Amino acid sequence: MSEAHRSPFVEFDRDQWSALAASTPLPLTDADVVRLRGLGDPIDLAEVDAVYRPLSSLLEMYVSATRGLHHATGAFLRGIAARTPYVIGVAGSVAVGKSSTSRLLRELLSRFPETPSVALVTTDGFLYPNDELDRRGLMGRKGFPESFDRRAMLDFIEAVKSGAPEVRAPVYSHLTYDIVPDRQVVVRNPDVLIVEGLNVLQPARAGAHTPLVISDFFDFSIYVDARPEDVKQWYIQRFLTLKATAFQHERSYFRKYADLGDAEAVATASHIWDTINAPNLLTNIAPTRGRATLVLTKDTGHQMARMRLRKL
Repeated sequence: MSEAHRSPFVEFDRDQWSALAASTPLPLTDADVVRLRGLGDPIDLAEVDAVYRPLSSLLEMYVSATRGLHHATGAFLRGIAARTPYVIGVAGSVAVGKSSTSRLLRELLSRFPETPSVALVTTDGFLYPNDELDRRGLMGRKGFPESFDRRAMLDFIEAVKSGAPEVRAPVYSHLTYDIVPDRQVVVRNPDVLIVEGLNVLQPARAGAHTPLVISDFFDFSIYVDARPEDVKQWYIQRFLTLKATAFQHERSYFRKYADLGDAEAVATASHIWDTINAPNLLTNIAPTRGRATLVLTKDTGHQMARMRLRKL
């Protein structure tokens, strides 16, 4: 038996993947893509056409199939089981482009008539506030699994999948690098909920109070992948862009970096990557890649080059 037949995944190169949904229309424009893409992500309409049009079509097929299964199950259970949102998890490293992926999927899926209501929540909102991270000695490990309020995340996703009419999540500010007091995002029983975050595919910890984790409630999961050395360069470039823009804001937590020279900024970003982001990626994030339903792998130029879909 060949390696491909022994694998639980089926693999596609970019051209094979792009051809999968040739008849599916692309409802976005160049302006839409510019609005939706993340900082430092050079994604364009051609990339959306080649990668995200087939992906949104595939996801719509999965959502519709799940809805059909719900109808059949509801009939069998005599109407006891209510429909709940279809939940998609999106994981990956800092600076790999998972935010662009999540926003584009939200926009594309909401254009399908069967899924007009698509919500997006990032797990940044479930980070402990900075005061609490300081108290726990975790500011240097922000983004690591232990820096998140995992109980609150689990409560949130359990409420969503229970069919609650309204569920609230905290809001995080990348400007102040902290939770925003008294602000929440409200999720009102959407057709699809996208949950984006570094560690959303983390398995349960040994000795945890509950064996459940948020990925247990995902219907589909995506891991955005790239070589760590490429992601490091993207992170440094993003840091330089932020130095000239957001870091200049007087309320920015990173205001201290705004006046660095480029060489010093590159050295600073490289140090942050090597001491925080790389260890988190290699120890916590990358090991969850095999738990995803779909792995999207980028090349050095930030383009999706390979797709690996778990077999049903």
